Amino acid sequence: MLRQKEKSATITVNINVLSEGTKLVGDLKSKGDLRIDCMVDGNVTTEGKCIIGVNGEIVGAIKAKDCDISGKAVGDVNVSDLLIIKSTGKIDGDINTSKLVLENGGEFNGKCSMGNAISIKKENVQADVQQATG
Repeated sequence: MLRQKEKSATITVNINVLSEGTKLVGDLKSKGDLRIDCMVDGNVTTEGKCIIGVNGEIVGAIKAKDCDISGKAVGDVNVSDLLIIKSTGKIDGDINTSKLVLENGGEFNGKCSMGNAISIKKENVQADVQQATG
């Protein structure tokens, strides 16, 4: 009798966490998901999801595939897929996204364009990362 081995899929997810009490000054670029629970004074770019926690604040532009905002963002937000502004979230800046969910209590001050979201291409992020580290 022959036994067939089951193959399991391995999924690797890169999640970068900036905890409360941290302050980052400068641009942040990542290929993986980001969770920000602190103050970031600079632009944030990721190929994945950007999550801003209740105590998180970004002063600068955000470019991401998906974004959940429970904290504060001051600057333009460009999301290629889904932007969720939670009930405690606030954006002061223009939004460009494909899909938007605004929970009761969440707010944004600026213009909103939907359907023409910026494309976060792997090549563009890689070039930005090389430029930042080079």
